[in-house]
Amino acid sequence: MSSYQIHEDERLDDLQCKGYQLIQKPQGFCFGIDAVLLSDFVKIKPGQKVLDLCTGSGVIPILLAAKTSAGHLTGLELQEEYADMASRSVGYNSLEDKIDIICGDVKNGRELFKHASYQVVTVNPPYMTDNHGLKNIYEPKTIARHEVALSLEDVISLASYVLPESGNFFMIHKPFRLAEIFDVMHKYHIEPKRMRLIHPYVDKEPTMVMIQGTKGGRSRITIEAPLIVYKEPKVYSEEIDRIYKKTACI
Repeated sequence: MSSYQIHEDERLDDLQCKGYQLIQKPQGFCFGIDAVLLSDFVKIKPGQKVLDLCTGSGVIPILLAAKTSAGHLTGLELQEEYADMASRSVGYNSLEDKIDIICGDVKNGRELFKHASYQVVTVNPPYMTDNHGLKNIYEPKTIARHEVALSLEDVISLASYVLPESGNFFMIHKPFRLAEIFDVMHKYHIEPKRMRLIHPYVDKEPTMVMIQGTKGGRSRITIEAPLIVYKEPKVYSEEIDRIYKKTACI
């Protein structure tokens, strides 16, 4: 395993997948269960190129490198400190030949990437609009959680640009924005094909939704069985346990 510097305000977290570790900043924005669930929801064919937008600490590309046979993965991150952490995590895990991290703006994505250059796009974007929720005074957290630096349309527009016909788009988001999400996907010719709602408990309303869309796909969507996170307080459901187990990594 490569040796890369870990700063005093950072920590190494075990991803429990092929022994991979992730550099994180405890006072910053750390990845949560949504990134883990999205990496399990994504379907990638062997050799496909994958672009992860709003990659943050790079957790999704690293998990996908462990779980899939993707040919190459690229993470795009706006914030320089997070792009640097992601790059160091890639190096720490000796994944430089498999993953590259680019520090750049989704809004300028057409200058960074060629048209139809990726077969798969993944994204765990900021969920809240600039008018939703309380903002953390720590700016990186605000940027990660709120659409202050980009919009949902910016994300989907770039996804459509880099995907060829029949390319696939995977996103995790909030159910209260589903109508808007589908509207923007249709605007950029990405047809919703698969959806799964995530519920904290079986009797509670969903708090997250995962969506797969296909560029230029025909109109037909499969609604998968809901994913229940907890079977009782602080006790994960059997499916969440399966997703977190090391055996979930090939």
